[in-house]
Amino acid sequence: MAASRSPAEEIEVAGRTVRLSSPDKVCFPAMGYTKRDVFEYYLAVGDGIMRALKDRPTTLQRFPDGLAGETFFQKRIPTRGVPPWVRTATIAFPSGRTADELCPADLAHVAWAAQMGTIVFHPWPVRGAAPDNPDELRIDIDPQPGNTFADVVSTAGVINEVLGDLGWAGYPKTSGGRGVHVYVRIRPDWSFVQVRRAAIALAREVERRSPDRITTSWWKEERGERVFLDYNQMARDRTIACAYSLRANERATVSTPVTWAELTEVEPDDFDLRTVPKRFAEVGDPHAGIDDVAHDITPLLEWSDRDAAAGQGDLPYPPDHPKMPGEPKRVQPSKDRDLRKD
Repeated sequence: MAASRSPAEEIEVAGRTVRLSSPDKVCFPAMGYTKRDVFEYYLAVGDGIMRALKDRPTTLQRFPDGLAGETFFQKRIPTRGVPPWVRTATIAFPSGRTADELCPADLAHVAWAAQMGTIVFHPWPVRGAAPDNPDELRIDIDPQPGNTFADVVSTAGVINEVLGDLGWAGYPKTSGGRGVHVYVRIRPDWSFVQVRRAAIALAREVERRSPDRITTSWWKEERGERVFLDYNQMARDRTIACAYSLRANERATVSTPVTWAELTEVEPDDFDLRTVPKRFAEVGDPHAGIDDVAHDITPLLEWSDRDAAAGQGDLPYPPDHPKMPGEPKRVQPSKDRDLRKD
């Protein structure tokens, strides 16, 4: 005989009523965490995740039957069965097609997404009112085989040095895996192409300061055991799990904001569905000041022009992105016939 389902509940969140159905459904089988646990987790870190998501078009990574079932990325909000108060924003993909994505105006939007089986939130680096103009420069520190978390932290330290030289404030967070992300608020005055150019210029300067340990090489065969700075996270339609988002792994880790001092002391597994709410209640949000200043990326664009004049032009885009003006060939060096001829 099948076990009876727990009844649905109605919970008030941010002045709205959100329905929580099947609250006892298991979402993280290895840990036994339920849909209620996920729902309550997001309420517990509400101020933090809203700082990361508010007014941002957001792709939802949904697991309707928990991690043991199928998953999909939802870029278009359904046309039926959605509360009338749910806000959306229209974003344009590199192909030119558009979609109306969830654009959280308050914590009820996050709770509704959790009710729909969302585990991971992937916001765009833009606001819904200006979807073509990033206001967030994201630096993705991606460890390679052979790298330790200490290598990633050391790379983040070099990034912080460069940001300090610019007079900029960067805000680090764990990825929820083995990586680290550093966020910088910028003025929404530039296009995706320009902000990506700025990200490349910043990454190249970081690479110059430690070329034996850090790389901007897009092709894996050229990276070796150097930590990769993934500049393509600033290409249009590339997103990163936001601050305070759960990650889809058996431990239910969390992408967690930390201070620069803490970054040298923590381990990725320190932060999960159970530990982060306690931490948030005790120490608050290390990213609380992230919106205080929006930086002007003109210095990075000047670095980009300088690099181009020295022969360091654009770098390859992601493989699913349309070919862009000035982009080099998307052929890994070992398969490039022109290089082999030389």
